Amino acid sequence: MGWRWWSGQQQPADSGTEIVFSDVSTRGGVLTSSLRSEPRTFNRWVNRDFATDLISQLTQSKLVRVNRATQDVEPALAETWTVSPDNRTFTLTLREAAWSDGTPFTSADVLFSFQAIYDPKANSVLASSLLVGGRPLAVTAPDTRTVVITYPGAFGPGIAMLDNLTLAPKHKLEAALAAGTFPQAWGVATPLTELVSLGPVVLTRYEPGQRVIFDRNPRYWKKDAAGGALPYLDQLVLEVVPDQNAELVRLQSGQIDMLQQQVRPEDIATLRPLVDQGKLQLLELGVSTDPDLFFFNLRPAKWASDPRGSWMSRKEFRQAISHGVDREAFANTVFLGAGVPIWGPVTPGNQKWFSPNLTRYGFSLDKAKALLAGLGLANRDADEWLEDEQGTEARFTLLTYRGNSSLERGSAVLREYLRPLGIAVDVVAIEQGALIERMLKGDFDAIAFFFSSSNLDPAMSADFWLSSGSGHIWNIGQATPATAWEKQIDDLMHQMMASVDHAERKRLFDQVQNIFAENLPALYFVAPRMYISASARVGSISPTILRPQVLWAADTITVRTPASTGQGGR
Repeated sequence: MGWRWWSGQQQPADSGTEIVFSDVSTRGGVLTSSLRSEPRTFNRWVNRDFATDLISQLTQSKLVRVNRATQDVEPALAETWTVSPDNRTFTLTLREAAWSDGTPFTSADVLFSFQAIYDPKANSVLASSLLVGGRPLAVTAPDTRTVVITYPGAFGPGIAMLDNLTLAPKHKLEAALAAGTFPQAWGVATPLTELVSLGPVVLTRYEPGQRVIFDRNPRYWKKDAAGGALPYLDQLVLEVVPDQNAELVRLQSGQIDMLQQQVRPEDIATLRPLVDQGKLQLLELGVSTDPDLFFFNLRPAKWASDPRGSWMSRKEFRQAISHGVDREAFANTVFLGAGVPIWGPVTPGNQKWFSPNLTRYGFSLDKAKALLAGLGLANRDADEWLEDEQGTEARFTLLTYRGNSSLERGSAVLREYLRPLGIAVDVVAIEQGALIERMLKGDFDAIAFFFSSSNLDPAMSADFWLSSGSGHIWNIGQATPATAWEKQIDDLMHQMMASVDHAERKRLFDQVQNIFAENLPALYFVAPRMYISASARVGSISPTILRPQVLWAADTITVRTPASTGQGGR
């Protein structure tokens, strides 16, 4: 998984646009990035929205970390570990570290973190990603710097599972867990002095709707190769800019140093002159591993009293929609050709796990109409829409994220593709937080959105694949599988997760992808090619195809101060 750097050449000095930076990346400075949505809470243990997750990545650390660029497991707060012969017990030695308020970090924090995540009253979204065979890990602490973690069964990725663990400060959150108020702890109204950090920065200011500001954590445990303190930055600012057009203007004008997420294909030509002038960097990362997706609400309760349930919850309805979309044209219209057609959640960008042999629903209005007719849908009146035998119109509401151009444009394109089939789609764009709220409540017909993973190994995203998972977005957190095919996927995923043989794991996961492709709980049309951009003054970045593409390694980012500035300089 490589990336390509497009480095612009500076214009002649008389162009009036030259910026000359010092040759040395100095310690200090302020980095400003955009953020497309606000955090709904600062409590990552109970919430998975992107802004909350990003803030957690910036302010917290893991026992071990999966390097987002290389996918290698690296020591973090566990400086060393040993593994039992059966690969199930890990004995970790913790490094000496402290929370940002000076309280020592010890094994008691690790024990408390697991206790909170597994407590049913906490309803943690992390719990399903820290189970093996549906069972929790056993965690003990012989002393303050030793933690012994035993898996209840074999787990293919091994200790990498601990990258899913966000550590919780016992001294700050123990009382909330005991009182049953853990889900409400660390809300956005919590005094920031109550929040403590193990990460490179500390959250010091939050202006709702405007920005989130972080200062360097002077007690951060990590050092650079020369033994110098990290992070290099003095301050990190996330400017809340929900609209992508406004985000682009801020990048062009130098109000922000980089976009938090990928550059839209339509903006590449706009940014090239700034690259040529030496003001911006533009990097191509390859095919996205987190494509936009479209999914229906498949909760049985949703359709129990809705007359549309007899056909809208059927796989044939979703298959008809898949046949009704010309993916090549979709790529050209929505992503200006900068994308590849896909038929499932695992894209060619994830070379290790991608399967090219899935069922593909070629563009065919005839096949789509035949599937719809088989569901009893026909045009029974003078308008253009299909109806069922009771006269209920083939119509649904599609919610999407306002301000995200690919989702808004893709939803509009999907609406037009389904019109010739006689399916009416009412597209409603709402704020991201409101969309997530309705998704979690099950208050929707269908949603166009995106799902971010932090690891390319599907066993590390079990909360998406397993019916009991908190990321099983079409029917979240099932007590038992609602359908036979979901049970099949559960069984195969448990086998795949338990195997340590990659070839066998790949064989099992290919079966999972095939079952997914037949039942289509979520539909995927195109995986875009990914580009990111940053000011030329930003250095020492390690871009990755996974979100967040740059700030996952915020502790090593540097910024340079202009040594001399012509017109148009910062």
